[in-house]
Amino acid sequence: MTTSISPERLKYLRLLGEQYPTVEALCTEIAHLSAQLSLPKGTEHFMSDIHGEYEAFCHIMNNCSGVIREKVHLWLGSQLTETEADDLCTLIYYPQAVIKQHHQHQTATAKWYRRQVEHLVYLAKMLSSKYTREKVRRAMPAEWAFLLDELMHFQNDETDGQTEQEENRLRYHDTIIDTLIEIHSSDDLIIALTKLIKHLAVDRLHVVGDIFDRGPRADSIMDILMHHHSVDIEWGNHDVLWMGAASGSECCIAAVLRNSLAYGNMDILERGYGIPLRPLTLFAEKLYPDLNPEKATLLAINLMMFKLEGQLIRRNPEFEMEDRLLLHKIDWDKRQIEIDGETWPLKEMSRATIDPDDPYRLSPEAQEVIAGLRRAFTHSQRLHEHIAFLYRRGWMYRAFNGNLLFHGCIPLNEDGTFLQKKLGGEYRGGKALMDYADQVARRAFYTGDQAALDFMWYLWCGTDSPVCGRQIKTFARAYIPDERAWQEPRNPYYTWYNDENKCREILAEFGLQEEESCIINGHTPIRVTHGESPLKAGGRLVVIDGGFCRAYQKTTGIAGYTLIANSHGMRLMSHQPFTSLRDAQETGRDIHSQSFEFATYPHRKYVLDTDHGKLLKERMDDLITLLDACRSGAVNLQK
Repeated sequence: MTTSISPERLKYLRLLGEQYPTVEALCTEIAHLSAQLSLPKGTEHFMSDIHGEYEAFCHIMNNCSGVIREKVHLWLGSQLTETEADDLCTLIYYPQAVIKQHHQHQTATAKWYRRQVEHLVYLAKMLSSKYTREKVRRAMPAEWAFLLDELMHFQNDETDGQTEQEENRLRYHDTIIDTLIEIHSSDDLIIALTKLIKHLAVDRLHVVGDIFDRGPRADSIMDILMHHHSVDIEWGNHDVLWMGAASGSECCIAAVLRNSLAYGNMDILERGYGIPLRPLTLFAEKLYPDLNPEKATLLAINLMMFKLEGQLIRRNPEFEMEDRLLLHKIDWDKRQIEIDGETWPLKEMSRATIDPDDPYRLSPEAQEVIAGLRRAFTHSQRLHEHIAFLYRRGWMYRAFNGNLLFHGCIPLNEDGTFLQKKLGGEYRGGKALMDYADQVARRAFYTGDQAALDFMWYLWCGTDSPVCGRQIKTFARAYIPDERAWQEPRNPYYTWYNDENKCREILAEFGLQEEESCIINGHTPIRVTHGESPLKAGGRLVVIDGGFCRAYQKTTGIAGYTLIANSHGMRLMSHQPFTSLRDAQETGRDIHSQSFEFATYPHRKYVLDTDHGKLLKERMDDLITLLDACRSGAVNLQK
């Protein structure tokens, strides 16, 4: 019984009590919350460094990194041949394409429909066992929710001597399916079931950075993520670059253009986001009339970018990036440059737009081109919808269910201590640095002040930036043919992350001290062909950038890592290169994946053990206190 309740607590309990008209309703909610806490923890799916590779991303999303195939073989393996199991998986991944093929081959018979529906209903029912019926109902396509609920909760034990009641239920169940086949609505039923299965297979999606650049269709990837039922994004340096560009940073805009040109991905700008590039192309053709338009445009934007960067570095001495001020060091007569005491020959480059008195000044015509591009970036409706979503569902880092997720690094000194970087007039390191970066990044988008816009460029390529963490050599890669000049020293974090004690120290900095806590990183491709492992520090840290990007696959030897965390433990999925969506749909060819479980929990994890479960437990405790107060007469639920 409640002995004493403070006035503030009593006021809170009375407000809480307004949600429950009776003691019985209150008891029902307590029992409901308690039951939820007893359910197994949902499956989490981690991806990183997607880099615009839309087709591979789509397939990994559809097969849930192999989870769907595993469940089909686990639960239906005794009923299906290997070919039938493969066909069922492909149907789940690409229902419209598979159904269309069956219509074309005239194999979409009533028997085929019935068999597929039975298997799909069974899979959905088994996957739903981790969730409350209410949550499963919300996951169903709204127009099919009633029928799907009826089909999934029909009990058919297929035993002899069924009772009359069981026969009635079986007849009811069969009539639903038969009627939908007769009225030619079974296609839509199958599509609804496959959507539900994929929804239930993964409770939460984590994207650990770098959706943009390199691959051709980051915009289409963003469209998919915006419609996902539960997703968070930890910003990568390429994401931050696009965020800065959409916010109006001229340096970020120039870098986005340079990357898109370098990877041949101009369609994403012109067709994806409606950003006109003709003024830039015309400007470049005037400067370099003897070159093809694409090469001329790349040369023009390179110089514009280095000039804009020079202006930004000069007005932000805190960034300590004077090593990138190189235009004034060029010996144009000898076509060479001295960097850190070493002289490097340069490729042929035009000095037509370089003012010898101020090499970082843009010509009036170039400034006009950049101003036009800035207007286009800041007024692109689709781009702003995507970037606004990145801000709503994204962070610099995320502590989730005992794990620490971030894209790049926690900057460290050579001795392993947290690097203290002076930004905004104060020295910050560790968690404080990450929190500050998150705050300023949001200020750039929502206020557009110049200091915050400049900071977005710093985050993109700063040596001590937590989403970059290396000394980027853009100038050297563009103009110095000797590849020795391209080497990009990395922050000591990338050495220390092999040390288990250091990883535990980083986790503790973010308040994570559970024995199973793990750092989940992206950003650095794992060179599997060189024997490199994605597991660091005895499994205390895992890197899940294994080569989604086609440009890296010759180096990495695979097509990416993803991570699955369920109620039993955590496992890495390594994927072989993907052919194409068309090939997967027409032949049923899946991505070949290998599973490696590297962390098995000593006890199965339940909702109670999750961050959401802790919130539910707090609410349940409050409701129990309210129930106690009602029974003691301290609170009256009657209106």
